[in-house]
Amino acid sequence: MLTPHITVITGCMFSGKTEELIRQLKRAKIAGLNTIIFKPAKDTRNHKNISARNGNSLNAITVNSANDILIHINEHHEVIGIDEGQFFESDLIPIVVQLVRSGKSIIISGLDLDFNEKPFQTMSELTALAYPVIKLTAVCTKCKTKEATRSQRIVDCCDREMVGDKEYEARCLQCYKPQ
Repeated sequence: MLTPHITVITGCMFSGKTEELIRQLKRAKIAGLNTIIFKPAKDTRNHKNISARNGNSLNAITVNSANDILIHINEHHEVIGIDEGQFFESDLIPIVVQLVRSGKSIIISGLDLDFNEKPFQTMSELTALAYPVIKLTAVCTKCKTKEATRSQRIVDCCDREMVGDKEYEARCLQCYKPQ
């Protein structure tokens, strides 16, 4: 029997967060657990799937808000995956707590910091509530030798949330340049 819990998978861009989420959800399926996966509508890169850069993907339900998650959950769902957690508002937090208290395990992946090194509040609070927390790093795209923990935006844009890949690089603390 699975002990209900909250797992947070976090880190910078290109660190493998979605890849790890997919890996854990596939393991849950192998264990015979009933899973369901959600992604925010703000993530417009792939409407029907969560996709890792290594080519792995899983079907997901796109939701406009955290409250929409509850519409799709039933008593048979045991493991709930949520990708791109940083795009959800703070109303995700009480929903996650409600679901875990009702016996479900939640696995959430998302960025810990924005391109200005400011924490995403929803991910910060979920990280505080979670066990385990998996903090991933990437390889710095500039020096190619150090652990990248920052997401460097390489295009001019003032919006905090900018969906994309080509617009960012993973950087270590020494190579990262604040905007």
